[in-house]
Amino acid sequence: MLLAVDIGNSNIKFGIFDGDTLLSKFQIPTSKADQLHAIIGDRLDTSITDAIVCSVVPSVEGPISDFISKATGLVPEFVRNDRDLGLTIDYEPVGSLGTDRLVNAAAAAMKYDVPFIVCSFGTAVTMDVVTTNWEFIGGLIAPGIDTLSKALHLNTAELPDVAVEVPASTIQKSTAGSINAGVGFGYIDMVEGLLRRIKGEAGYAMRVIGTGGSVSLVAAHTKVLHVCYEDLLLDGLRLISERRQPA
Repeated sequence: MLLAVDIGNSNIKFGIFDGDTLLSKFQIPTSKADQLHAIIGDRLDTSITDAIVCSVVPSVEGPISDFISKATGLVPEFVRNDRDLGLTIDYEPVGSLGTDRLVNAAAAAMKYDVPFIVCSFGTAVTMDVVTTNWEFIGGLIAPGIDTLSKALHLNTAELPDVAVEVPASTIQKSTAGSINAGVGFGYIDMVEGLLRRIKGEAGYAMRVIGTGGSVSLVAAHTKVLHVCYEDLLLDGLRLISERRQPA
């Protein structure tokens, strides 16, 4: 069985695969990476025979690696952005490109038809383009919906920190409702507008693949996503692991 780990800015996601089946998944806040043993306990055991990790938070890679090694007896592989994932990379410098963006793009290329835009909705929104020639030509980064809401709270004296839910209307009669309307509808409009710009610049039709923790919220309020797969990155790690296995 395979352990796939996605170390993100807000959460660390764990997925356990038996072949191509995701048997279980769970997550912990990235801020609690120093409490792995207390939080996870014995969820990992010696039935895991391989471990692969994607990380955008270098400071917690050591604790994650140590935890996996102690729990399973394995030394996990960390996927780096100079790894050959089957895509030609047109991005400068390649070392600055988040590995999560590459893994999502490679996974989408292996699972779906090119060309496409792969959109990850998390702490940040990333939108990246892969062409018909399996070429990653870059994309954009914008704030995620929770990041937008927290920015209002942190940069004002009295606005509360709210978990945003997109309301039924833009005109609201409470402060929390007003934040929900402004951030929620603003976020959806941002997503739609950015995708429209990307498609206009590319000049040809592309499938739009959505993933990440907020993909369900986006899908519920717009029709711009053709595919929604929250666990694309974990599945991408599985596919990358299979590519490196001997025939």
